[in-house]
Amino acid sequence: MKKLDMNQLTRRSFLKVAGAAGVVGSGLVLAGCDGGTKEPEADSTSDDASEEPAGSEYEPVTVHVAFMPNLGSAATLFSAIDQGYFDEVGITVETEQFQAGPAEITAMQSGSVDISQIGHGAHSLCIQGQAKIFAFDQLSQADCVVANKSHGIETGADLAGKTVGVASGTSSEIILQYVLKDAGLTTDDINTVEMDVSGMTTALISGQIDAAATWSPNTVTLEEQLGDDYLVLGTNTDYSDEVAFPGSYVCLPEYAEKNHDVLVRFGAALDKGKVYRNEHIDDVAKLLASELGVPEDTLLQSTGEGDWAGAVDAIGNIDVITGYYEAQQKVFLDGGQIEAEVPVEDYVLVDVITESDELYETIK
Repeated sequence: MKKLDMNQLTRRSFLKVAGAAGVVGSGLVLAGCDGGTKEPEADSTSDDASEEPAGSEYEPVTVHVAFMPNLGSAATLFSAIDQGYFDEVGITVETEQFQAGPAEITAMQSGSVDISQIGHGAHSLCIQGQAKIFAFDQLSQADCVVANKSHGIETGADLAGKTVGVASGTSSEIILQYVLKDAGLTTDDINTVEMDVSGMTTALISGQIDAAATWSPNTVTLEEQLGDDYLVLGTNTDYSDEVAFPGSYVCLPEYAEKNHDVLVRFGAALDKGKVYRNEHIDDVAKLLASELGVPEDTLLQSTGEGDWAGAVDAIGNIDVITGYYEAQQKVFLDGGQIEAEVPVEDYVLVDVITESDELYETIK
């Protein structure tokens, strides 16, 4: 893991060094007044001893974080880990991989995970009070409804009577609902099969299902395997004028109550990770390929699955961020995942996001 250059002092360690220098300086003056010719004694305090390790001004803490194996979910997290940004704020991160956001929230409820990065679909659980959002990650462009053209599918309307693989509660399920709505259909008009993302990828390639509501990087594999029969029926960007599909970092309400400072520090490190991700997305893709055991070419073809620049622009702009979550609620209201509008401040920790962005400005 990359560490800070120890010659780059924190403010506190700088003051310590300055204080030590002041003592030595006083010794030199006294020697001069004494009239002696003895050389001043060397300072016995080494540079290393007078410096503090990065993050030493913070109380150390270990946080167990859940993520999904794609750029949209893991890029900020692993950028911040690799670049030592969590070290700077005294946080040790332990990671655990999951296939979907709802499973991550279940893991938090069981006590095995402290923090989770979730995609759009699982945000409905936050609105329902199961988790609190404390950091905005990015707007997703990764979700996709893919069909096998050889199964007689040319448009969304052709999904009628077809079998579609779906992972309930995910962002891709929402895209499927919009594709069906545009075609004048509902889920009652198709045969849905509950599958995890790897299962639906295999099933679509083998011809067991006709279409899948999936996401990157699985779409890269599907395009390679299906070739000319690969057909995209809808993505996040097709509906970006109507709705927003944010990814976020969340925790349980009780964790937020007890760990406000930890969340602020975590969010500030994430801000630095967002900046690095935006400026080095190809490098991050290669890093994740190594970490996740995914072919490098696959992730390099997935670098467009998030609005990386927009996430950086949103740092320090809480109105933009809350606007994303307000737009997101429209998706859930239209789809029936929630029954009534809920104030964003009820489940988004605006104070934590604001303080994280302020801390980022002091450590960037």
